[in-house]
Amino acid sequence: MSAAPKPKLTAAEYLAIERAAPYKSEFFGGEMFAMSGASPAHNRVKDNLIGALAAALRGTGCYTHSSDQRVRVDATGLYTYPDILILCGPGEFAADDPYTLLDPKVIIEVLSDSTRGYDRGAKARQYKRLPSLQEYVLVEQDEAVIDRYVRQPGGSWDATTVEGLAAEFAFASVAARVPMADVYAGVAFPETPSR
Repeated sequence: MSAAPKPKLTAAEYLAIERAAPYKSEFFGGEMFAMSGASPAHNRVKDNLIGALAAALRGTGCYTHSSDQRVRVDATGLYTYPDILILCGPGEFAADDPYTLLDPKVIIEVLSDSTRGYDRGAKARQYKRLPSLQEYVLVEQDEAVIDRYVRQPGGSWDATTVEGLAAEFAFASVAARVPMADVYAGVAFPETPSR
């Protein structure tokens, strides 16, 4: 005997549950996915980067938001909480939910063992369907490596990798440069990187 299929939620049902929930969940294809906690290294890298970016972007009209800002990808129906995003201007928020952003310019994800495949694969493909997105950045937490994908005029994405603590990471779509040593300040790398 097989189990009865789980009923699918609507986006409105998800948002109602999410508003009352004590934790954050992503939503896609009628299903909610609880977000797990992050490692100390993940949190340190994220906090270092958001602090450096907030300072670098001051006065430019662009701002950082951390993992509490929900984003919706209209083309796919994904609701998610990127680790960091950059928004330029006032932002466009969903008419049915004023807490859901529709137009980030840059999305940054700090990779972990449990999210690496998703962040590089299915989630990346969905993010790239956001018309506003100009740059998608993936930051390793276990070694000093940042991958940057920049939207090109024809719609393709150009990839660049920056490695090593002596390097500097420059964003392509906003006026911000961050020394890799600042991104990874206070992070103890494992002997063998996880990727």
